[in-house]
Amino acid sequence: MSSTSINSWLAFDIGGANIKAADGRGWSYSEPFAMWQEWKRLPDVLAHIKSLRPSSHYAVTMTGEIADCFSGRSEGVKHIVGSCSAALGKRDVVFYCVDGSLLGETEATHQPLQVAASNWHALARLAGSIVSSGRSWLIDIGSTTTDIVPLACGQPVPQGTNDWDRLLCGELVYTGMERTPVPALRQSLPHRGHSRPVACECFATSHDAWLLLGVLPEDTQSSTTADHKPATRDAARVRMARSMLLEPASFTFADAIEAAAAIADSQTRLIQNAMGSMIQNPLPEDHVVLSGQGEMLARRVLDHMNWNPQIVSLKDIMGADLSRVAPAHAVAKIAQQIL
Repeated sequence: MSSTSINSWLAFDIGGANIKAADGRGWSYSEPFAMWQEWKRLPDVLAHIKSLRPSSHYAVTMTGEIADCFSGRSEGVKHIVGSCSAALGKRDVVFYCVDGSLLGETEATHQPLQVAASNWHALARLAGSIVSSGRSWLIDIGSTTTDIVPLACGQPVPQGTNDWDRLLCGELVYTGMERTPVPALRQSLPHRGHSRPVACECFATSHDAWLLLGVLPEDTQSSTTADHKPATRDAARVRMARSMLLEPASFTFADAIEAAAAIADSQTRLIQNAMGSMIQNPLPEDHVVLSGQGEMLARRVLDHMNWNPQIVSLKDIMGADLSRVAPAHAVAKIAQQIL
């Protein structure tokens, strides 16, 4: 893109493990970014993404402020806001709030809890624009967390608006397709007729289970796994063996897949329990909007609930790449509409 449109927008979703971007018109981008290790590089990474899709205006939503490199959310928000202003231009960037408004740099810095962890709200508004009547829910399962947002007549009607309240009421479930440590899901795993204890160490994650089950694709270039080795099925088999302190050489693919299936079942039940506590009377005419890389897991949850609502898949509507960065896409579209 050699020149910028006078009203063009590029939106960023700055998380603790990934940075995602979209222009609201179909272009998208995502890359791993370990905020807790690389926070000082944030302005450079943002500037690089900006160079890929130069725009006249920029909008930002975030969850990375919770990273433990920061003393608290306020410091995290201040760093992210400052990094965005430095890389994107303080007069050209706005920040999405949990009430749906957009704030400039000064206001965002002075109201950090308004812009912290706001991406779920933007995504829920996008889901509501697709299912605009009746009762519905958004289920977004990403690499780290699961968001469950109730909608009424297309509008988000959450019980909680911040991380701690959403975690308390079950609208935020801290489990995802890649980064959940195995010991957070299972205290033991099946192995050749026995139940073996799982070491309370991050030898393997949910990523390994879904790799072994063939749900997530292999990526020989990825180093975001527990041991920083490739995201391949064989490397996942090794990590799964280590989670039980077994010797990888004698741990077969059949052994690994048996363990992976148990992990998937536990993750399914965890999300199912959260859904069950929120939805007392599920009806077939209800709509559920599915988003994120964990759509298959969400469908498993609905199957286990014996619930057959009207399912709307963002992946089917928008494509897999755009669905993966849906909060950024949502923020770009919101900014285009109100500014």
